[in-house]
Amino acid sequence: MKLSVVAPAHNEAESLPELFREVLGVFDEMGYRTAEDAEIIIIDDGSRDSTFAEVKHWAGRDRRVRGLRFKFNAGQTAAMAAGFATAKGDAIIAIDADLQNDPADIPKLVLKLDEGYDCVSGWRKDRKDAAATRNIPSRIGNWVIARTTGLGLKDLGCSLKAYRREAIQAVPLYGEMHRFIPALIHQQGGKVTELAVNHRARQHGRTHYSVWKTFRVLLDLLVVKFMGTYLRRPIHFFGGLGFMAGFLGVVFLVASVALKVTGMRDFVETPLPVWSGALIILAVQMITIGVLSEVISRLYFRTPGASPHLIAEEADADSVR
Repeated sequence: MKLSVVAPAHNEAESLPELFREVLGVFDEMGYRTAEDAEIIIIDDGSRDSTFAEVKHWAGRDRRVRGLRFKFNAGQTAAMAAGFATAKGDAIIAIDADLQNDPADIPKLVLKLDEGYDCVSGWRKDRKDAAATRNIPSRIGNWVIARTTGLGLKDLGCSLKAYRREAIQAVPLYGEMHRFIPALIHQQGGKVTELAVNHRARQHGRTHYSVWKTFRVLLDLLVVKFMGTYLRRPIHFFGGLGFMAGFLGVVFLVASVALKVTGMRDFVETPLPVWSGALIILAVQMITIGVLSEVISRLYFRTPGASPHLIAEEADADSVR
């Protein structure tokens, strides 16, 4: 199969008919007229409306339509992970079901993917959302993410993205990590780029976004940074913090003793001894956590399927003839 379109949906029954018409129309324009050529997979993330009934209706009309239904609302990351796992296409497109992403952009994303990229991320250059609650927090978040991950994309929050199947199915997804998929692919040595796409105002229902999600994104960013940089050597992270804390603790201890010896301050007249003791205890704790993390890391990489490296290519006598 050439192409799979994956669309998580939560209470999007009103949007789905138009989404199906647009995506299937794009398939027809690309010459993908059978279920062996392309598919659209709707993941019903615990909807309380007739979302899945709409999916079954369209699946009965066109074999290119498939659907999965969760028993409860598990979140967008879980929905995407389920869709990616069942997708059969060589190229996989992730798209929102609320019609704000434009299916007409799918062909140009696929063409860009064919240039040798593992991920093509959409960039909502002219975004149709409220500036105060969506655009400004998003720009700040994207700037922080770009500086932290080293991946200079302008719009990681855009759901419209294209992936090579082997690249996306190698990325473990959990929590709310769907925003960071390009960064995770980049950390694994994949080629990532960005392409301007059309963005439309929401036509039906209401947004599931809240400003509080911005803070959860920052917490997830810490996990992405740690997993990408220190998963293979956690002692460097915790040990580094421990040594800094220990160094400061010793400095404060020496300073408090010097003040005592010179008669300038008694131990009870300065907070330096308390700070020194707290920092030295923190240093011991950090180094201990680092050692334990090293043990856990080694146990993790001994489990089947887990590896500290990825093999990009192999060569032998038969393959180079």
